[in-house]
Amino acid sequence: MPVIITGNDLTLPEIKQVAYNFEKIELHPDSIIKVNRCREYIENIVKENRVVYGVTTGFGKFSTIRIPTEQIEELQENLIISHATGVGPNLSIAETRAVLLLRINVLAKGHSGIRLTTLQTLIDMLNAHIHPCIPEKGSVGASGDLAPLSHLALVLLGKGKAEYQGKFIDGSLALKRAGLKPVKLKAKEGLALNNGTQVMTGVGALTLIRSQNLCLAADIIAAASIDALLGTTSAFDPLIHQLRPYKGQTASAENLLKLLHNSDLNRSHRDCENVQDAYSIRCTPQVYGAVRDALDYVRNVIEVEINSATDNPLIFPEEDKVISGGNFHGEPVAFACDMMGIAVAELGNISDRRMEQILNPALNRGLNPFLAPRPGLDSGFMLAQVTAASLVSENKVLAHPSSVDSIPTSANQEDHVSMGTIGAMKARTIVDNVAFILGIELMLAVQALDTRTLKSSPAIEAVRREVRQNVAFLEKDRFLATDINKMKELIDSEIITEIVQTMIDLK
Repeated sequence: MPVIITGNDLTLPEIKQVAYNFEKIELHPDSIIKVNRCREYIENIVKENRVVYGVTTGFGKFSTIRIPTEQIEELQENLIISHATGVGPNLSIAETRAVLLLRINVLAKGHSGIRLTTLQTLIDMLNAHIHPCIPEKGSVGASGDLAPLSHLALVLLGKGKAEYQGKFIDGSLALKRAGLKPVKLKAKEGLALNNGTQVMTGVGALTLIRSQNLCLAADIIAAASIDALLGTTSAFDPLIHQLRPYKGQTASAENLLKLLHNSDLNRSHRDCENVQDAYSIRCTPQVYGAVRDALDYVRNVIEVEINSATDNPLIFPEEDKVISGGNFHGEPVAFACDMMGIAVAELGNISDRRMEQILNPALNRGLNPFLAPRPGLDSGFMLAQVTAASLVSENKVLAHPSSVDSIPTSANQEDHVSMGTIGAMKARTIVDNVAFILGIELMLAVQALDTRTLKSSPAIEAVRREVRQNVAFLEKDRFLATDINKMKELIDSEIITEIVQTMIDLK
Protein backbone atom coordinates (compact mmCIF):
# COMPACT_ATOMS: atom_id res chain seq x y z
CA MET A 1 0.00 0.00 0.00
CA PRO A 2 1.31 3.49 -0.79
CA VAL A 3 2.07 6.00 1.96
CA ILE A 4 -0.88 8.39 2.12
CA ILE A 5 0.20 12.03 2.31
CA THR A 6 -1.96 14.45 4.31
CA GLY A 7 0.64 17.00 5.41
CA ASN A 8 -0.13 16.28 9.04
CA ASP A 9 0.84 12.76 10.09
CA LEU A 10 3.93 11.59 8.21
CA THR A 11 6.10 9.35 10.43
CA LEU A 12 9.77 8.47 10.64
CA PRO A 13 9.11 4.83 9.64
CA GLU A 14 7.24 6.07 6.57
CA ILE A 15 10.14 8.34 5.65
CA LYS A 16 12.45 5.33 5.97
CA GLN A 17 10.18 3.26 3.73
CA VAL A 18 10.02 5.91 1.02
CA ALA A 19 13.70 6.90 1.21
CA TYR A 20 15.30 3.46 1.34
CA ASN A 21 12.65 1.04 0.08
CA PHE A 22 11.17 3.24 -2.68
CA GLU A 23 7.63 2.99 -1.31
CA LYS A 24 5.16 4.92 -3.45
CA ILE A 25 3.09 7.80 -2.10
CA GLU A 26 -0.40 9.10 -2.78
CA LEU A 27 -2.21 12.33 -1.90
CA HIS A 28 -5.13 12.09 0.51
CA PRO A 29 -8.48 13.36 -0.90
CA ASP A 30 -8.76 15.93 1.90
CA SER A 31 -5.41 17.39 0.88
CA ILE A 32 -6.60 17.72 -2.70
CA ILE A 33 -9.49 19.88 -1.49
CA LYS A 34 -7.20 22.04 0.68
CA VAL A 35 -4.63 22.53 -2.08
CA ASN A 36 -7.28 23.53 -4.62
CA ARG A 37 -8.96 25.93 -2.18
CA CYS A 38 -5.67 27.63 -1.38
CA ARG A 39 -4.75 27.89 -5.05
CA GLU A 40 -8.07 29.52 -5.88
CA TYR A 41 -7.38 32.10 -3.18
CA ILE A 42 -3.96 32.91 -4.71
CA GLU A 43 -5.45 33.33 -8.18
CA ASN A 44 -8.00 35.77 -6.79
CA ILE A 45 -5.16 37.80 -5.28
CA VAL A 46 -3.55 38.05 -8.69
CA LYS A 47 -6.84 38.99 -10.36
CA GLU A 48 -7.45 41.69 -7.77
CA ASN A 49 -3.89 42.98 -8.24
CA ARG A 50 -3.27 42.96 -4.47
CA VAL A 51 0.22 43.58 -3.09
CA VAL A 52 1.33 40.32 -1.48
CA TYR A 53 4.94 39.35 -0.78
CA GLY A 54 6.27 36.71 -3.17
CA VAL A 55 3.08 36.73 -5.21
CA THR A 56 3.06 40.21 -6.72
CA THR A 57 6.37 41.49 -5.29
CA GLY A 58 10.03 40.56 -5.49
CA PHE A 59 11.83 38.53 -2.84
CA GLY A 60 14.01 39.33 0.16
CA LYS A 61 15.37 42.87 -0.12
CA PHE A 62 13.36 43.25 -3.34
CA SER A 63 10.07 42.76 -1.48
CA THR A 64 9.25 46.46 -1.96
CA ILE A 65 9.33 46.13 -5.74
CA ARG A 66 5.95 45.57 -7.36
CA ILE A 67 5.88 43.02 -10.20
CA PRO A 68 3.46 43.59 -13.13
CA THR A 69 0.90 40.84 -13.63
CA GLU A 70 2.32 39.85 -17.02
CA GLN A 71 5.75 39.17 -15.42
CA ILE A 72 4.62 37.10 -12.43
CA GLU A 73 5.33 33.77 -14.11
CA GLU A 74 8.82 34.91 -15.11
CA LEU A 75 9.38 36.05 -11.51
CA GLN A 76 8.70 32.55 -10.17
CA GLU A 77 10.99 30.81 -12.67
CA ASN A 78 13.73 33.38 -12.11
CA LEU A 79 13.51 32.69 -8.37
CA ILE A 80 14.31 29.01 -8.87
CA ILE A 81 17.02 29.53 -11.48
CA SER A 82 18.81 32.34 -9.60
CA HIS A 83 18.69 30.55 -6.25
CA ALA A 84 20.10 27.22 -7.49
CA THR A 85 23.63 28.06 -6.35
CA GLY A 86 24.52 24.96 -4.33
CA VAL A 87 28.00 23.43 -4.45
CA GLY A 88 29.74 20.29 -3.30
CA PRO A 89 28.72 16.64 -3.52
CA ASN A 90 25.09 15.77 -4.11
CA LEU A 91 22.82 14.36 -1.46
CA SER A 92 22.48 10.59 -1.57
CA ILE A 93 19.48 9.08 -3.34
CA ALA A 94 17.91 8.21 0.03
CA GLU A 95 18.41 11.76 1.29
CA THR A 96 17.05 13.23 -1.94
CA ARG A 97 13.95 11.06 -1.68
CA ALA A 98 13.45 12.11 1.94
CA VAL A 99 13.76 15.80 1.03
CA LEU A 100 11.35 15.45 -1.90
CA LEU A 101 8.88 13.57 0.30
CA LEU A 102 8.99 16.24 3.01
CA ARG A 103 8.52 19.02 0.46
CA ILE A 104 5.47 17.23 -0.92
CA ASN A 105 4.12 16.75 2.60
CA VAL A 106 4.42 20.46 3.38
CA LEU A 107 2.64 21.44 0.16
CA ALA A 108 -0.12 18.93 0.90
CA LYS A 109 -1.10 20.93 3.99
CA GLY A 110 -2.81 23.43 1.71
CA HIS A 111 -1.19 26.63 2.99
CA SER A 112 1.41 27.20 0.25
CA GLY A 113 -0.70 28.20 -2.75
CA ILE A 114 0.70 25.65 -5.19
CA ARG A 115 -1.43 24.18 -7.97
CA LEU A 116 -2.55 20.58 -7.61
CA THR A 117 -1.00 19.74 -11.01
CA THR A 118 2.39 21.01 -9.83
CA LEU A 119 2.18 19.06 -6.61
CA GLN A 120 1.10 15.91 -8.47
CA THR A 121 4.11 16.21 -10.78
CA LEU A 122 6.39 16.22 -7.71
CA ILE A 123 4.60 13.09 -6.47
CA ASP A 124 4.96 11.47 -9.89
CA MET A 125 8.68 12.30 -9.89
CA LEU A 126 9.18 10.60 -6.56
CA ASN A 127 7.14 7.55 -7.56
CA ALA A 128 9.03 7.31 -10.88
CA HIS A 129 12.39 7.45 -9.03
CA ILE A 130 13.48 10.74 -10.59
CA HIS A 131 16.03 12.09 -8.12
CA PRO A 132 17.14 15.72 -8.61
CA CYS A 133 20.85 16.36 -8.09
CA ILE A 134 20.92 18.48 -4.92
CA PRO A 135 24.33 19.83 -3.85
CA GLU A 136 24.66 19.60 -0.09
CA LYS A 137 26.43 22.93 0.49
CA GLY A 138 24.98 26.39 0.11
CA SER A 139 22.24 26.74 2.71
CA VAL A 140 22.45 28.88 5.84
CA GLY A 141 19.17 27.52 7.17
CA ALA A 142 16.96 30.61 6.69
CA SER A 143 14.94 31.35 4.60
CA GLY A 144 15.07 27.65 4.96
CA ASP A 145 17.11 25.70 2.44
CA LEU A 146 16.77 28.04 -0.52
CA ALA A 147 19.70 26.88 -2.66
CA PRO A 148 19.32 23.09 -2.35
CA LEU A 149 15.53 23.21 -2.67
CA SER A 150 15.93 25.31 -5.83
CA HIS A 151 18.05 22.53 -7.31
CA LEU A 152 15.20 20.14 -6.50
CA ALA A 153 12.71 22.43 -8.23
CA LEU A 154 14.90 22.83 -11.33
CA VAL A 155 14.11 19.30 -12.44
CA LEU A 156 10.39 19.97 -12.04
CA LEU A 157 10.90 22.77 -14.58
CA GLY A 158 12.76 20.47 -16.96
CA LYS A 159 16.12 21.96 -16.04
CA GLY A 160 19.08 20.91 -13.91
CA LYS A 161 20.30 17.35 -13.50
CA ALA A 162 18.72 14.21 -12.07
CA GLU A 163 19.58 10.62 -11.30
CA TYR A 164 17.23 8.32 -13.18
CA GLN A 165 17.58 4.57 -13.60
CA GLY A 166 21.19 4.66 -12.47
CA LYS A 167 22.32 7.49 -14.75
CA PHE A 168 22.79 11.23 -14.27
CA ILE A 169 20.95 13.03 -17.06
CA ASP A 170 19.32 16.38 -17.83
CA GLY A 171 16.15 17.01 -15.86
CA SER A 172 14.13 17.44 -19.05
CA LEU A 173 15.25 14.03 -20.32
CA ALA A 174 14.47 12.36 -16.99
CA LEU A 175 10.92 13.73 -17.09
CA LYS A 176 10.48 12.70 -20.71
CA ARG A 177 11.66 9.14 -20.11
CA ALA A 178 9.29 8.83 -17.16
CA GLY A 179 6.38 10.10 -19.24
CA LEU A 180 6.13 13.43 -17.40
CA LYS A 181 6.06 17.02 -18.64
CA PRO A 182 7.94 20.04 -17.24
CA VAL A 183 5.92 22.49 -15.19
CA LYS A 184 5.52 26.16 -16.06
CA LEU A 185 5.32 27.93 -12.72
CA LYS A 186 2.48 30.29 -11.86
CA ALA A 187 2.16 32.92 -9.12
CA LYS A 188 3.61 31.95 -5.71
CA GLU A 189 4.72 28.49 -6.88
CA GLY A 190 8.46 29.17 -6.99
CA LEU A 191 8.43 30.42 -3.42
CA ALA A 192 6.29 27.46 -2.38
CA LEU A 193 8.96 25.12 -3.75
CA ASN A 194 12.22 26.56 -2.40
CA ASN A 195 11.27 28.14 0.93
CA GLY A 196 11.45 25.76 3.91
CA THR A 197 13.54 23.48 6.07
CA GLN A 198 13.15 20.20 4.21
CA VAL A 199 16.82 19.59 3.41
CA MET A 200 18.06 19.94 6.98
CA THR A 201 15.00 18.03 8.20
CA GLY A 202 15.24 15.26 5.61
CA VAL A 203 18.93 14.66 6.25
CA GLY A 204 18.31 15.03 9.98
CA ALA A 205 15.46 12.50 9.92
CA LEU A 206 17.51 9.82 8.16
CA THR A 207 20.46 10.53 10.45
CA LEU A 208 18.19 10.16 13.46
CA ILE A 209 16.92 6.80 12.21
CA ARG A 210 20.51 5.61 11.87
CA SER A 211 21.39 7.03 15.28
CA GLN A 212 18.61 5.08 16.95
CA ASN A 213 19.92 1.88 15.37
CA LEU A 214 23.42 2.74 16.61
CA CYS A 215 22.08 3.03 20.17
CA LEU A 216 20.79 -0.55 20.06
CA ALA A 217 23.95 -1.79 18.34
CA ALA A 218 26.09 0.02 20.91
CA ASP A 219 24.40 -1.84 23.80
CA ILE A 220 24.99 -5.17 22.02
CA ILE A 221 28.61 -4.38 21.24
CA ALA A 222 29.27 -3.10 24.75
CA ALA A 223 27.90 -6.35 26.17
CA ALA A 224 30.25 -8.35 23.93
CA SER A 225 33.23 -6.28 25.08
CA ILE A 226 32.21 -6.54 28.73
CA ASP A 227 32.06 -10.32 28.55
CA ALA A 228 35.33 -10.51 26.63
CA LEU A 229 36.94 -8.45 29.43
CA LEU A 230 35.40 -10.60 32.19
CA GLY A 231 33.47 -7.58 33.42
CA THR A 232 30.90 -7.69 36.20
CA THR A 233 27.21 -7.05 35.66
CA SER A 234 26.67 -5.72 39.18
CA ALA A 235 26.75 -2.12 37.93
CA PHE A 236 23.64 -2.85 35.86
CA ASP A 237 21.53 -3.94 38.84
CA PRO A 238 18.08 -2.28 38.64
CA LEU A 239 18.40 -1.10 42.25
CA ILE A 240 21.06 1.39 41.18
CA HIS A 241 19.11 2.77 38.26
CA GLN A 242 15.87 3.10 40.20
CA LEU A 243 17.66 5.76 42.27
CA ARG A 244 18.46 7.77 39.15
CA PRO A 245 15.45 7.00 36.97
CA TYR A 246 16.40 8.46 33.61
CA LYS A 247 14.46 6.62 30.94
CA GLY A 248 17.47 6.00 28.69
CA GLN A 249 19.78 4.91 31.48
CA THR A 250 17.24 2.39 32.78
CA ALA A 251 16.66 0.99 29.29
CA SER A 252 20.37 0.60 28.55
CA ALA A 253 21.04 -1.12 31.88
CA GLU A 254 18.15 -3.53 31.29
CA ASN A 255 19.47 -4.27 27.81
CA LEU A 256 22.94 -5.09 29.11
CA LEU A 257 21.56 -7.49 31.72
CA LYS A 258 19.42 -9.23 29.11
CA LEU A 259 22.31 -9.44 26.67
CA LEU A 260 24.63 -11.02 29.24
CA HIS A 261 22.04 -13.39 30.69
CA ASN A 262 23.10 -17.05 30.68
CA SER A 263 26.70 -16.27 29.80
CA ASP A 264 29.11 -19.01 30.86
CA LEU A 265 31.89 -16.46 30.80
CA ASN A 266 30.05 -14.20 33.19
CA ARG A 267 29.20 -17.04 35.58
CA SER A 268 32.82 -18.22 35.64
CA HIS A 269 34.16 -15.14 37.45
CA ARG A 270 31.31 -13.97 39.66
CA ASP A 271 33.28 -14.65 42.83
CA CYS A 272 36.57 -13.15 41.64
CA GLU A 273 38.40 -10.31 43.38
CA ASN A 274 37.29 -7.68 40.85
CA VAL A 275 34.48 -5.66 42.40
CA GLN A 276 34.21 -2.83 39.89
CA ASP A 277 35.30 -2.11 36.33
CA ALA A 278 36.62 0.93 34.50
CA TYR A 279 34.15 3.70 33.75
CA SER A 280 33.95 2.71 30.08
CA ILE A 281 32.36 -0.56 31.25
CA ARG A 282 30.67 0.34 34.50
CA CYS A 283 29.14 3.62 33.31
CA THR A 284 27.89 2.36 29.95
CA PRO A 285 24.20 2.75 30.91
CA GLN A 286 24.77 6.25 32.21
CA VAL A 287 26.49 7.36 28.99
CA TYR A 288 24.32 5.44 26.54
CA GLY A 289 21.21 6.42 28.47
CA ALA A 290 22.09 10.09 28.14
CA VAL A 291 22.53 9.57 24.39
CA ARG A 292 19.12 7.91 24.18
CA ASP A 293 17.42 10.70 26.09
CA ALA A 294 19.08 13.34 23.90
CA LEU A 295 17.87 11.50 20.79
CA ASP A 296 14.34 11.47 22.25
CA TYR A 297 14.50 15.27 22.23
CA VAL A 298 15.78 15.21 18.64
CA ARG A 299 12.99 12.84 17.60
CA ASN A 300 10.34 15.12 19.12
CA VAL A 301 11.67 18.07 17.11
CA ILE A 302 11.95 16.14 13.85
CA GLU A 303 8.45 14.68 14.21
CA VAL A 304 7.00 18.18 14.60
CA GLU A 305 9.06 19.63 11.76
CA ILE A 306 8.24 16.99 9.13
CA ASN A 307 4.55 17.88 9.46
CA SER A 308 4.95 21.66 9.69
CA ALA A 309 4.38 24.40 7.13
CA THR A 310 7.72 26.17 6.80
CA ASP A 311 7.45 28.32 3.68
CA ASN A 312 6.59 32.00 3.47
CA PRO A 313 4.17 33.66 3.15
CA LEU A 314 1.57 31.21 4.43
CA ILE A 315 -1.94 31.31 3.02
CA PHE A 316 -5.09 31.08 5.16
CA PRO A 317 -8.09 31.15 2.77
CA GLU A 318 -10.68 30.57 5.50
CA GLU A 319 -9.39 33.57 7.46
CA ASP A 320 -8.74 35.64 4.31
CA LYS A 321 -5.13 36.17 5.39
CA VAL A 322 -1.70 35.95 3.79
CA ILE A 323 0.87 36.13 6.57
CA SER A 324 4.59 36.74 6.16
CA GLY A 325 6.34 35.16 9.10
CA GLY A 326 9.42 33.14 9.95
CA ASN A 327 8.52 29.45 9.96
CA PHE A 328 11.33 28.90 7.47
CA HIS A 329 13.89 29.63 10.18
CA GLY A 330 15.65 26.37 10.99
CA GLU A 331 16.62 27.06 14.60
CA PRO A 332 14.63 24.16 16.15
CA VAL A 333 16.14 21.69 13.71
CA ALA A 334 19.56 23.32 14.03
CA PHE A 335 19.60 22.78 17.79
CA ALA A 336 18.33 19.22 17.35
CA CYS A 337 20.97 18.31 14.77
CA ASP A 338 23.74 19.79 16.88
CA MET A 339 22.50 17.82 19.87
CA MET A 340 22.30 14.66 17.77
CA GLY A 341 25.91 15.06 16.67
CA ILE A 342 27.12 15.67 20.22
CA ALA A 343 25.19 12.70 21.60
CA VAL A 344 26.17 10.18 18.93
CA ALA A 345 29.80 11.25 19.17
CA GLU A 346 29.75 9.96 22.75
CA LEU A 347 28.77 6.48 21.55
CA GLY A 348 32.11 6.43 19.76
CA ASN A 349 34.05 8.13 22.51
CA ILE A 350 33.33 5.50 25.17
CA SER A 351 33.64 2.71 22.58
CA ASP A 352 37.23 3.76 21.95
CA ARG A 353 37.98 3.50 25.66
CA ARG A 354 36.64 -0.07 25.77
CA MET A 355 38.93 -0.88 22.86
CA GLU A 356 41.82 0.31 24.99
CA GLN A 357 40.70 -2.07 27.72
CA ILE A 358 40.68 -4.96 25.23
CA LEU A 359 44.02 -4.20 23.56
CA ASN A 360 46.17 -2.97 26.47
CA PRO A 361 47.89 -5.97 28.14
CA ALA A 362 47.89 -4.11 31.46
CA LEU A 363 44.09 -3.98 31.37
CA ASN A 364 42.74 -6.84 29.27
CA ARG A 365 42.80 -9.66 31.83
CA GLY A 366 44.89 -12.27 30.10
CA LEU A 367 44.33 -11.43 26.46
CA ASN A 368 47.30 -11.00 24.10
CA PRO A 369 48.62 -7.45 23.65
CA PHE A 370 46.60 -5.83 20.83
CA LEU A 371 45.00 -9.27 20.38
CA ALA A 372 48.05 -10.12 18.25
CA PRO A 373 48.17 -13.88 17.52
CA ARG A 374 52.00 -13.75 17.71
CA PRO A 375 52.86 -10.65 19.73
CA GLY A 376 55.83 -8.83 18.29
CA LEU A 377 55.77 -10.58 14.95
CA ASP A 378 52.13 -9.58 14.54
CA SER A 379 50.77 -6.13 15.37
CA GLY A 380 47.23 -7.48 15.67
CA PHE A 381 44.62 -4.72 15.95
CA MET A 382 47.03 -1.97 17.05
CA LEU A 383 46.30 0.24 14.05
CA ALA A 384 42.59 -0.56 13.95
CA GLN A 385 42.37 1.29 17.24
CA VAL A 386 44.39 4.15 15.79
CA THR A 387 41.77 4.44 13.02
CA ALA A 388 39.04 4.51 15.66
CA ALA A 389 40.96 7.14 17.63
CA SER A 390 41.24 9.27 14.49
CA LEU A 391 37.49 9.09 13.92
CA VAL A 392 36.76 9.85 17.58
CA SER A 393 38.92 12.97 17.42
CA GLU A 394 37.35 14.05 14.13
CA ASN A 395 33.94 13.75 15.81
CA LYS A 396 35.04 16.03 18.61
CA VAL A 397 35.71 18.76 16.06
CA LEU A 398 32.46 18.08 14.17
CA ALA A 399 30.45 18.13 17.41
CA HIS A 400 31.08 21.86 17.80
CA PRO A 401 27.59 23.33 17.34
CA SER A 402 26.90 25.15 14.09
CA SER A 403 23.72 26.71 15.48
CA VAL A 404 25.68 29.20 17.60
CA ASP A 405 26.88 30.81 14.37
CA SER A 406 25.02 33.27 12.18
CA ILE A 407 25.91 35.54 9.29
CA PRO A 408 23.74 38.26 7.70
CA THR A 409 22.70 37.85 4.05
CA SER A 410 20.44 39.56 1.50
CA ALA A 411 21.54 43.12 2.35
CA ASN A 412 20.84 42.44 6.05
CA GLN A 413 17.20 41.52 5.37
CA GLU A 414 18.02 37.97 6.43
CA ASP A 415 20.23 39.03 9.30
CA HIS A 416 20.02 35.97 11.56
CA VAL A 417 20.23 32.42 10.25
CA SER A 418 20.30 28.95 11.83
CA MET A 419 23.04 27.02 10.00
CA GLY A 420 20.79 24.00 10.58
CA THR A 421 21.70 22.34 7.29
CA ILE A 422 25.38 22.45 8.20
CA GLY A 423 24.44 20.86 11.53
CA ALA A 424 22.54 18.08 9.76
CA MET A 425 25.49 17.32 7.48
CA LYS A 426 27.89 17.29 10.43
CA ALA A 427 25.64 14.94 12.38
CA ARG A 428 25.47 12.63 9.37
CA THR A 429 29.29 12.49 9.21
CA ILE A 430 29.51 11.79 12.94
CA VAL A 431 27.04 8.91 12.56
CA ASP A 432 29.12 7.49 9.71
CA ASN A 433 32.25 7.71 11.85
CA VAL A 434 30.58 6.07 14.84
CA ALA A 435 29.36 3.19 12.68
CA PHE A 436 33.02 2.58 11.80
CA ILE A 437 34.07 2.89 15.45
CA LEU A 438 31.44 0.49 16.74
CA GLY A 439 32.26 -1.91 13.93
CA ILE A 440 35.91 -1.92 14.99
CA GLU A 441 34.98 -2.49 18.63
CA LEU A 442 32.74 -5.42 17.68
CA MET A 443 35.52 -6.93 15.58
CA LEU A 444 37.89 -6.69 18.57
CA ALA A 445 35.31 -8.04 21.02
CA VAL A 446 34.59 -11.08 18.85
CA GLN A 447 38.31 -11.76 18.39
CA ALA A 448 38.74 -11.60 22.17
CA LEU A 449 35.73 -13.87 22.77
CA ASP A 450 37.16 -16.37 20.30
CA THR A 451 40.28 -16.68 22.46
CA ARG A 452 38.32 -17.34 25.66
CA THR A 453 37.58 -20.95 26.55
CA LEU A 454 34.00 -20.41 27.69
CA LYS A 455 31.08 -19.05 25.70
CA SER A 456 29.19 -15.81 26.10
CA SER A 457 25.39 -15.55 26.25
CA PRO A 458 23.20 -17.03 23.51
CA ALA A 459 22.51 -13.54 22.12
CA ILE A 460 26.18 -12.54 21.97
CA GLU A 461 27.12 -15.91 20.50
CA ALA A 462 24.57 -15.34 17.72
CA VAL A 463 26.19 -11.98 17.01
CA ARG A 464 29.61 -13.60 17.02
CA ARG A 465 28.50 -16.13 14.40
CA GLU A 466 27.17 -13.35 12.18
CA VAL A 467 30.44 -11.43 12.45
CA ARG A 468 32.37 -14.54 11.46
CA GLN A 469 30.21 -14.82 8.36
CA ASN A 470 31.71 -11.51 7.30
CA VAL A 471 35.15 -11.26 8.90
CA ALA A 472 37.43 -14.22 9.64
CA PHE A 473 39.36 -14.82 12.86
CA LEU A 474 42.72 -13.05 12.78
CA GLU A 475 45.27 -15.87 12.70
CA LYS A 476 48.12 -13.59 11.63
CA ASP A 477 48.48 -10.02 10.43
CA ARG A 478 46.47 -9.20 7.33
CA PHE A 479 45.01 -6.24 5.46
CA LEU A 480 42.40 -4.94 7.95
CA ALA A 481 40.88 -2.05 5.98
CA THR A 482 38.60 -4.45 4.11
CA ASP A 483 37.48 -6.01 7.40
CA ILE A 484 36.77 -2.60 8.92
CA ASN A 485 34.61 -1.62 5.96
CA LYS A 486 32.71 -4.92 6.18
CA MET A 487 32.07 -4.35 9.88
CA LYS A 488 30.74 -0.86 9.16
CA GLU A 489 28.40 -2.29 6.53
CA LEU A 490 27.25 -4.89 9.07
CA ILE A 491 26.43 -2.18 11.61
CA ASP A 492 24.61 -0.06 9.00
CA SER A 493 22.59 -3.02 7.73
CA GLU A 494 20.85 -3.40 11.14
CA ILE A 495 21.39 -7.17 10.89
CA ILE A 496 23.07 -7.28 14.29
CA THR A 497 20.15 -5.62 16.04
CA GLU A 498 17.63 -7.71 14.11
CA ILE A 499 19.34 -10.98 15.12
CA VAL A 500 19.32 -10.04 18.78
CA GLN A 501 15.75 -8.71 18.70
CA THR A 502 14.53 -12.13 17.57
CA MET A 503 16.01 -13.60 20.75
CA ILE A 504 15.43 -10.95 23.40
CA ASP A 505 13.32 -7.81 23.65
CA LEU A 506 15.69 -4.85 23.68
CA LYS A 507 14.45 -1.38 24.54
